[in-house]
Amino acid sequence: MWGMTAMKTWRKFLGVVGMTMALGCGIHAEEAAVKRLVMIAGNPSHPAGMHEFNAGCELLKKCLSGVKGLEVEVHDKHWVHDEKALETADAVVIYADGGNGHPALSSPEHRAAIQKLVDRGAGLMMMHYAVQCADEGDSGDVFREWIGGAYEAGFSCNPIWEADYGKFPKHPIASGIKPFKIADEWYFSIRFPEGMKGVTSLLVSKPSDATRDGPYVYPAGPYPHIQAKKGEEETMMWCKERADGGRGVGFTGGHFHKNWADDNFRKITLNAMLWICKMDVPEGGVESSVTAEDMAANLDKK
Repeated sequence: MWGMTAMKTWRKFLGVVGMTMALGCGIHAEEAAVKRLVMIAGNPSHPAGMHEFNAGCELLKKCLSGVKGLEVEVHDKHWVHDEKALETADAVVIYADGGNGHPALSSPEHRAAIQKLVDRGAGLMMMHYAVQCADEGDSGDVFREWIGGAYEAGFSCNPIWEADYGKFPKHPIASGIKPFKIADEWYFSIRFPEGMKGVTSLLVSKPSDATRDGPYVYPAGPYPHIQAKKGEEETMMWCKERADGGRGVGFTGGHFHKNWADDNFRKITLNAMLWICKMDVPEGGVESSVTAEDMAANLDKK
């Protein structure tokens, strides 16, 4: 028979072992935690090769398939197939037509669902037309809170031009990006908070005088306030760390599907998707490659 001292010692030992096992299980559970990225692809619009939202999302999903600890799901048809997908998403990307038909603004319920996502600190990224808020109401202020900036009709413009990106900030999203030039429908004169407060510019270039003089895609312009800034730089991609702990990104490129074949164009977008999920971006950025078959997959029937 054990003495009282021996029994107490044994119970103390079992307690320590149990605590150690519990802590160990907690650590493994934390290590095994998987981030969920939900991508919302808009309905087909524009001629073939333009606004290929679903094909673009599926392509980027494939490029992220090798990232450990990340699950990506694509929801087409302009909204999530089941709103429960938003309840557990660590971040959401919306690549779709915007303005009055924006997926997040097409109904009060959609807007409330995205606001709820943002309120719990989840990430949010808008791509191309999806950075445009509605023509009326407070959605511009809402977008500035969600992602840091908003395309506003009559203030912003949408010419097709070749942007020359030669310098990048010291930021995880810019990891591994080399200088590049590429033609797209790069939006600019984005409405940001005064003094760009809380916003970091990621892609900055100087539109030519001819670009500022138009024509823009729609309306053709030109706008005097756009012309008055000849020689100045503009921001075409930006990010924001919100007060709620969440992260937002706006990316104005993505009009032409063929541009996803460009390594830098693709990499900075993939980097941003990891960043909004609060995942570490590799020092050299997200490495990926695409084939002609990848580029041709999932295109809309137009």
